[in-house]
Amino acid sequence: MELVLSPYLLAAASGWVVAQGTKYIVATIKGRKLHNLRQLYLSGSMPSAHSATVVALLVIIGLKDGMESGLFGLAALFAAVVMYDAVMVRRSSGEQGASLTELLASLKSTVRVPRVAKGHTPFEVVGGVLVGLLVGTVVYFATVV
Repeated sequence: MELVLSPYLLAAASGWVVAQGTKYIVATIKGRKLHNLRQLYLSGSMPSAHSATVVALLVIIGLKDGMESGLFGLAALFAAVVMYDAVMVRRSSGEQGASLTELLASLKSTVRVPRVAKGHTPFEVVGGVLVGLLVGTVVYFATVV
């Protein structure tokens, strides 16, 4: 019995794993310590795992189904929305969260401060796009029959 993996799901999952692994490596180098395991699952930081995931999926769809296919058009729109959200919406709400955290600290408030998700800078999204391009291409050529 042969195990059949969807190259589409493989590309998307691999994009996420490679991006999150890269975040861990970057955080370890920046912090000069190995105990930054939170980078393996937290959002934010370099590169954007959201961007890497959707771009890897976009690339595999483009290479397998053609860039003129309806599925590619849908994937391109999906990727654009995800990347816009990472930079514009999530980053803005993260900055608001950081401001509220500062305000609560300055007021010595007893209100519990939740974790603030930062979103991404444009540079972090571009990093994710590059990871996604690479991963999607590698998965395509690894799964061509």
